[in-house]
Amino acid sequence: MPEFAIRPAREQDAAAIRALLSELAWGQLLPGESLSKRFWLTEDDVRRDMLGSACHCDLLWLGEEAAGVAVWFWTYKSFRAARGLFVEDLYVKPARRGRGLGKALLAHLAARARGVQGFLEWQVLDRNAPAIAFYESLGAHPVPDWRNYRLEGEALLRLASSVADKERRAK
Repeated sequence: MPEFAIRPAREQDAAAIRALLSELAWGQLLPGESLSKRFWLTEDDVRRDMLGSACHCDLLWLGEEAAGVAVWFWTYKSFRAARGLFVEDLYVKPARRGRGLGKALLAHLAARARGVQGFLEWQVLDRNAPAIAFYESLGAHPVPDWRNYRLEGEALLRLASSVADKERRAK
């Protein structure tokens, strides 16, 4: 395996982080889909959110090249009384794959999770067969019985407004 280093992101890494995550987003597009409809991250967003405020970001370096990125945050499972690390994004440049760098990034995160007697968790697109095969080769498995849901946009505004209206009427 080539010499590499993994370290937490710094403010001056914002452009490299944005570039890596943009590459990841390109790879997840469906035919005919526009990147501008899916990817809004700016360097200012990176500096605001990814240095420990909303989440964390670790970079994998090959010499002076940022070759991989892991974006993650702490989570908690109350029924299990377990702290975990949720991996939001994991990406290694295609030209650098097959050298154990993705595994090294996950091992780095696994060590953090082990430090709190916790777990690692992430999502993968159901159409991403290479990633699924990679994760399963590490011993990972899908979480049974659970589906992810997201509330955003107009539906989020409607729900938030309905609660605000009820609170105003109660006063």
